[in-house]
Amino acid sequence: MFKKLFHIILAPIPRLQRQPCGQSTNFLPQQSGFPSGGIEQQWSENLRTAEGRLEHIRCHDTAQTERRGDLLITRGMKVVSHRLRLSGDCDVVEFRADPEGIPLQHTEGRWRPMPVEYKHGRAKENDADRLQLCAQAMALEEMLACDIPQAALFYEETRRRELVPLTDALRQKTQAMADEMNQYFARGYTPKVKPGTFCNACSLKELCLPALYKRADPRAYLKAYLDEVQAEDTP
Repeated sequence: MFKKLFHIILAPIPRLQRQPCGQSTNFLPQQSGFPSGGIEQQWSENLRTAEGRLEHIRCHDTAQTERRGDLLITRGMKVVSHRLRLSGDCDVVEFRADPEGIPLQHTEGRWRPMPVEYKHGRAKENDADRLQLCAQAMALEEMLACDIPQAALFYEETRRRELVPLTDALRQKTQAMADEMNQYFARGYTPKVKPGTFCNACSLKELCLPALYKRADPRAYLKAYLDEVQAEDTP
């Protein structure tokens, strides 16, 4: 279950480029091995990923910081968590004026941060998006020494915002997924594929070849190949 532990784009340290780390681990574990900068140094784009990338252009425009009364909006904020061993960029972080909040450099008052993650489609039944968002919040808490009780997801297709309570259970699951993904990277290991209907929408389908993997035994294939090479080299 790994298709983007985060599009923060939170990635194992050292930082990876476009590693959809939050969700990638929660949706399909083997995807942690494919994105650009990942274990296998491969990435492919389809209509869904292209549309999502275009929708995120404004989200990651750091020049678009704005102030609306008691609301301060920043975009493309870089974050890091040494506890999760993840780093990346948040889509949007909203700072609301709050006497119990934190001080910000060059800004009067005290502010409470809340990450907002923008998604191309609609809300999912699984926790992939919520885990990605929770990882962003945990990184911000570590950096800013504050508590973030909730965060938000905004879905482009439905134009709706979903508030997500950052419960202890969600935080524990996020930590577990981050630990698992970092173990894969430390080992240089791409997890085995578990084919499903979700493969049809994945931009990495032609690289991963889930149907072929399901039918074939990789060990048997490699053994047969090595035996063939050895036979050719034998006089």
